[in-house]
Amino acid sequence: MNELEKLSVIRYPRDLLGYGKQADWFYWPGNANLAVQFVINYEEGGENCLLHGDQGSEAFLSEIIGADSWPNQRHWNMESIYEYGARSGYWRLHRIFTEAQIPVTVFGVATALARSPEQVSAMLEANWEIACHGYKWIEYKDLTREQEKEHLIQAVALHSEVVGSRPLGWYTGRCSDNTIDLVAEYGGFQYLADSYADDLPYWLSINNADQLIIPYNLDTNDMRFATAQGFNTGEQFFQYLKDSFDVLYKEGKEGFPKMMSVGLHCRLAGRPGRTAGLQRFIDYVMGKDDVWFPTRLQIADHWRTNFLPSNTLKPNLMPRHDFLKAFGETIEDAPWLAEKAYNLELGPAHNCPNGLHNAFCRIFRTEPKENKLQILRNHPNLAGKLALEGRLGASSTEEQQSAGLDSLTPEELSIFTQFNNDYLEKFAFPFIVAVKDTNKQEILQSMPIRLKRDYEKEFDEACRQVERIAWYRIKAKFEET
Repeated sequence: MNELEKLSVIRYPRDLLGYGKQADWFYWPGNANLAVQFVINYEEGGENCLLHGDQGSEAFLSEIIGADSWPNQRHWNMESIYEYGARSGYWRLHRIFTEAQIPVTVFGVATALARSPEQVSAMLEANWEIACHGYKWIEYKDLTREQEKEHLIQAVALHSEVVGSRPLGWYTGRCSDNTIDLVAEYGGFQYLADSYADDLPYWLSINNADQLIIPYNLDTNDMRFATAQGFNTGEQFFQYLKDSFDVLYKEGKEGFPKMMSVGLHCRLAGRPGRTAGLQRFIDYVMGKDDVWFPTRLQIADHWRTNFLPSNTLKPNLMPRHDFLKAFGETIEDAPWLAEKAYNLELGPAHNCPNGLHNAFCRIFRTEPKENKLQILRNHPNLAGKLALEGRLGASSTEEQQSAGLDSLTPEELSIFTQFNNDYLEKFAFPFIVAVKDTNKQEILQSMPIRLKRDYEKEFDEACRQVERIAWYRIKAKFEET
């Protein structure tokens, strides 16, 4: 899309469609019903603190719900809560998962990992994936793009020094509206996790490149122990995790496998009363068949191997000329209507037959009645003179052939000819029917019924048929790709 077109049309960037009802086309290794993925967020030592060069103390995700940052002061209570996560909580979680032999993905803040070499050594020994959780555990929404980019570069460099290899997964968490673009632009990441948009991985086009997104979860996350209206007990945590698992597991058995992420924090789930609920959940899910316990990198490898980005037509990204070439005949002899559809606020949700059809219908339905009437009059007669002489457009020709209207007997042709004349004389527009929905026998049976209707009722029916024809034409364009 050139700069002039960027100024002349509005495009909605958010994808509110996702996989829709077609989420039954993929599979997990071993045909598992559900992928259950555990994340341990390692942030202790990377949080806001004067010792770390920050302007105040940490105020987020601790036992002190609703805490305020103390400007220019250290907060002893807050610091010791975070220290508990590193000193005790981490090791409790480490024991649980190593004993269960469940692989874990660690979202590791680079500066936190650098201050915890013993914990990093244990992660590596357990063969856990260590993804990057940013340079510091701070809010990035108020940093400039340049400042956040510098932190990104520092995070990858420090992570590589401490861990021994560069990170292949990324999750900022407290991100800005620049985060996804910056990380994708930096490159080299097998997946990004700063999304809560789906129960499945998905591809996101960023600056004309495809980036794999593996969404995270905030509901099946122990952070709700540190937020209003969250979990109060380990039992509540267990019950919510179990309920989530049961629903997703059932969907998987019905042919719609999903992914479930459980987010944990050393200073939260690492507390004994909460760990008890986590342990009950682990015991529960390990007692089920057909469950896959991967790291996020294993999910990324599976997705990249088996489910590459689709080449689905993307009307919302098409230049005007290409859009009109592809969809100019959607409404018979009305390319101006396609032009109006192009000028709508098209987004990713319109990159499917139903979505784009809705855009065309919106335009058609709001046209004045005289414009609709002209569109109806533009339609050719079924089995009429233009069809017999081979002068129909490509779409009309194919449609009439699909209903067998190109192979009528002389008697059938006579009936069609007489009916077309009678219908046109009464309504002043041709008989219109979406022939892809029917066949010549059904059309013949419907003719006398529709001929008896009053004008307004038949006008509305003809408009409905125009919309149905448009649906098939749009669908055919998508199937071509």
